[in-house]
Amino acid sequence: MLRELRPAIVLVIILTLITGLVYPLVMTGIGGMLFPSQAQGSLITVGGKVVGSSLIGQEFTSDKYFHGRPSATTAPDPNDSSKTVPAPYNAANSGGSNLGPTNKALIDRVTADVDKLKQENPSAAVPIDLVTTTGSGLDPDISPEAALFQVPRVAKARNIPEDRLRQLVNEHVEGRVLGLFGEPHVNVLALNMALDGLK
Repeated sequence: MLRELRPAIVLVIILTLITGLVYPLVMTGIGGMLFPSQAQGSLITVGGKVVGSSLIGQEFTSDKYFHGRPSATTAPDPNDSSKTVPAPYNAANSGGSNLGPTNKALIDRVTADVDKLKQENPSAAVPIDLVTTTGSGLDPDISPEAALFQVPRVAKARNIPEDRLRQLVNEHVEGRVLGLFGEPHVNVLALNMALDGLK
């Protein structure tokens, strides 16, 4: 019986070493050589200090900055470990809220967000991506329309002409991948860094 099992056991060990150790190490090494920035998390540094990643959103709450999409990520409640509390852009707990379109909690949150944004810019329609979350809850990008919607608030808070801010937004619009895939978008962190760099 051992004679029949030995080839199977040896094969499992060999395949485990190849697929579980050798292959991941080789791919990590190749990725690090060909795409060093991406392999290290696409980190953005300013003055030698890491300020974020171009792949993971951040929460900006000040009126002086453009805001990203809402984030549905959570973290354990420090007061009661059986509950969770909102933790925007928590990369350790990526995921959507899984609330359906008829869920009262979702409807109430979106309605409140729309009402708040209408006070900010009553003359424009509220872009959908400013009130809805993504599947990961970590999306760093917003639509150009969502960025332009926020121009009056940011211009007022920073005392900058709206035309200059619109120009800055348009300079940071990234097109479709290969001209085909995805939608035009604006990376919020990159836009806010450029905003801080305005004279």
